[in-house]
Formats: sequence, C-alpha cells, structure tokens
Amino acid sequence: MSDNTNQDNGTNTDRRELLKGLATVPVFGLFLVNLWRKMRRDALKKSNLLADLFQEKSPPTVVSDLSDSRHLNLGIIGYGGRGSHLVRGAGFATKGWTDSASENARKNKLDKGFETFMQQEDLNVSLVGVCDLFDVRAEQGIDASKNEVRPGGGKSLESATRYRHHEELLKNDKIDAVIIATPDHWHAQIAMDAANAGKHVYCEKGLTRTFDEAIDLYDTVKRTGITFQLGHQNRQVEANEKAKQIIRQGLLGDINLVELATNRNSPWGAWVWDIHPEGNSKTIDWDTFQKPAPNKIEFGEEALKRFFRWRCWFDYGTGLSGDLLSHDFDAINQIMGLGIPKYASSSGGIYYYKDGRDVPDVWNATFEYPEKDLTVLYSATLSSNDARGNRIMGHDATMQMGGQSGGGSVHGFIVKADSESTRYKERLESGIINSQYPIYSYSPGSKQIDGVTSATSRYFANKGLLYTYREGKRVDPTHLHVKDWLDAIRSGGQPRCNIEVALHEAVACHMATESYLQGRKIEWDPKNRRLV
Repeated sequence: MSDNTNQDNGTNTDRRELLKGLATVPVFGLFLVNLWRKMRRDALKKSNLLADLFQEKSPPTVVSDLSDSRHLNLGIIGYGGRGSHLVRGAGFATKGWTDSASENARKNKLDKGFETFMQQEDLNVSLVGVCDLFDVRAEQGIDASKNEVRPGGGKSLESATRYRHHEELLKNDKIDAVIIATPDHWHAQIAMDAANAGKHVYCEKGLTRTFDEAIDLYDTVKRTGITFQLGHQNRQVEANEKAKQIIRQGLLGDINLVELATNRNSPWGAWVWDIHPEGNSKTIDWDTFQKPAPNKIEFGEEALKRFFRWRCWFDYGTGLSGDLLSHDFDAINQIMGLGIPKYASSSGGIYYYKDGRDVPDVWNATFEYPEKDLTVLYSATLSSNDARGNRIMGHDATMQMGGQSGGGSVHGFIVKADSESTRYKERLESGIINSQYPIYSYSPGSKQIDGVTSATSRYFANKGLLYTYREGKRVDPTHLHVKDWLDAIRSGGQPRCNIEVALHEAVACHMATESYLQGRKIEWDPKNRRLV
C-alpha cells in the first residue's frame, strides 16, 4: 500500500511541475522573441553603420597588367643585399638562393619564400649586365642571370656580362633599363649618367646623398624623359591603398598629428653587417667606391668596415632618414598626399653603438605643414625592438598601422573612434560604437601562417616591405614594384613612385638630416627650390 501511495504522490508531483513549466513557456518564448528582435535591430544598426562609413569595400587594384609583350633587357648596378632582392623581384635568383629556399620550404611547410618567388609573374625580361665593385657579388649576379629555376622557367638563358664600372655597362646598347642598388653616395651620378644614356632607371632609396644632388637628378630625369622609379615597394602594399580610401572618405575627421616610428634592436638592424672574408684590396675597387665621398681614406681595416657597413657614415649614406624614415614618410605621403613640408627639425645622437659611426642610432624629426594644420613626428631607436607602429590621429578617429594594432606581420591597421568625436557622437552615446574597440580592422592575409622568424624579417614584414597580399595570396611587393616600373616603360606612363614623388621624399629627408647636422630648423623654399 505504501509503495502505491508513494508512486501516486510522485506522479502527482511530476505533473504539477510539468504544468508549472508549461505555464512559463509563453513568457519565456516572448522573452526569446524580444531578445532575438533586439539582436536583429543591433545587427542592422551595425550593418548600417558599416554601410555608412565604409563605402569602398572591394580591395584596391594596385598593379595593372603588362601593357604588351615587349621584351626588355636589364642591367643591375650594385648586387648587394638589396640589389639581389630587386633582381629576384625581376625573376632572377642565384642557384644558391633557390637551392636554400627550396630546402627551407621542404623542411618547414610554413616557409613560403620559395613558393612566393616561383609564383611571381614572368616579367619578360633578361638580365644581361651586372656591375659591382666587389668581385664576389658581381659573380653572384652573373650566376642569377643564368639560373633556370625561375618564374616561367625552363628557358635557356645566356650569362650576363660583368662590368666593373657603371660607365661601361651604360655603353651597352642592348640594355634598356638599369636597377641602381649601390650605396647612396653613388645614386645621383649613376642615375644621371643612365638617364643621359637613354636608359630607364629604377633607383633604390634614399634618392641621393645630398639635397643638391636630388635637385640635379630631378632636372635630369625631367629633361631626358626616361621612366624613373624610386625603390619604395610599399607603394604596392594593399593596406596603404585601403588606408588611403578611408582617409579620402573623411572617416578620421580633421587630422592634425601623425606619428611615425622605427624600432630595431639587433646589430644587423643597426647596419653592423658582416665583413665578407674574401673582401680585400684585390677583390674590392676601393678607390672607385669612395670617389664621390667627401672624405677619403686609404684602404685597410677601416676601409673594409666602411665598405660593408657604409650606412653608418654620412660620407656614403643618409642614416636613419634615408634608410628608414624614407619608407614611412613615403607611405604616409601615399596615403595622405602631404608633399614637401614647410619646416623640419631633428635631434638625436649615438647612444648605443659606439663603433666609430657618425650616423645617430637614436633620432627624431618633426615636419610641419602649417597650410594643412598638420605636424608629422618621427622617432627611431636601434636599441629597442618594441613595435610601436604608425598612427594617424584625427578628431573623430585614429588609424593605427602595424605595431600593436593587430595587423601583425601583414601590415594591417585598425581604426578606433575618438571618445570625444563629433561625427560619431550619437553612435558612441547609443553604444553602437565603443571607443575602446576598433570600428574597422584591415588585415589581409590574417588567416595565413608563414615562417618569418628573424627580427629583421619581422620588422620588414610589419612595415609591409616584405610581402603583401593579392586576393588572399602572398606576393612580394618588390616584385610588384619592379613590375610597375616595367609596365610604365612599356606603356609610356608613370610608375607609382616616379621622380615627382621621389622629390617629395628626398627633400623631406634631406631637410631632417640637415637640421641634425646644422643644429637648427630647416625651411623649404619651393619657389627657389632651396633649403633655408
């Protein structure tokens, strides 16, 4: 009896609980419906927000197709680290490089260097002339010219001719265009000689060692009409093009301050490069190397150091200004169209690398654009690796590029609304926008994983100088920049970093350098094209 009673009581209890639960269903269901409706309204609000803000959704087209199939013959003058990369961008790598890169890819599936190289477009060029003052590097250039492991390979290639002096290479009528990747103090003379010989010119940055040389080179290029490209491969970086779209749409509001930064913390990043064991008085033409330099020294241990680490001295290079600031300035000039500043001032010193250099390893510069109500600040250190990135600060929002932005190694950027923004006031107050979080992120290739490991490679990658992306595919921007130049030669058009753009970078950087050397503010006189 008791068992039956307990069973009945349990049944009744379960029934009552069930009825209670069923009674709550309409209320709970209504809650869910209302919650869903609110979430839908919020999603629509945010969707409308994005539609309102970001009108241009498709990735920008940066490089056009080749205008025709006209074959071009190239010469390389200066086959060092940068010269070899430029030649690789044109489709030619040494056998040592391709063997090493393919082996690295076999061992590490994340290493995409060889794949990126082999997937480059065949630019329909031949490397027929190599000029370098160091015999070892000249031989490497010749090796690259005939290596059949290349984009569109399987071709039987003739070996390039080696030239010791650039004047000899320029006399070769078969050469249509030259790539100049020498130390800075030779840029102006070689580029002007090439232009006067009717050769098209791709010249590495900085444009020239001195301000006067920049003006002379500009005039020569304009007079001869050759196709000129300055070596700022970040002109091909998609993130910069997208940033330009956002600025053009006015999403940051009035921009009054831009901050640019360089951080490196390694001997290599501070230009303490290896002294080649085969470097000696027989393999190096030291007298020719130092010919344009204002101060001459006899060949010896000091000369070897200066030959291989030339960026550490103003006799041969342009320091932090021409090597590193130039990239960031050109990127911001690309994004914002700043042109040449009215004033520049700079200061710094040799604080860490006490190795005999006269180029500062900590340095800052200020560029003033009074007509634009804008100041651009740059600071650099070669003794800290903290990635700061670049910031474009507007009244309504700030764009953080690289650094801690979350863009990572693909040089992406984020946009954050300012808490006191006028444009986004209502959206901030309603909670649609939170100033602590990005309203927009751009990170092409963010799902990609690659094998960039060295501090130097990470630095270049973060700056967008190592690679970019096209339709989710990794591409070397150096290859795109060389291609852009070759396309312009064939079409008769202007490449992205032509002589007009090059002059902006050159004058701005020289203004900052002269301020450091003279210890005073420098003013640009555009009417008379001089620094005062």
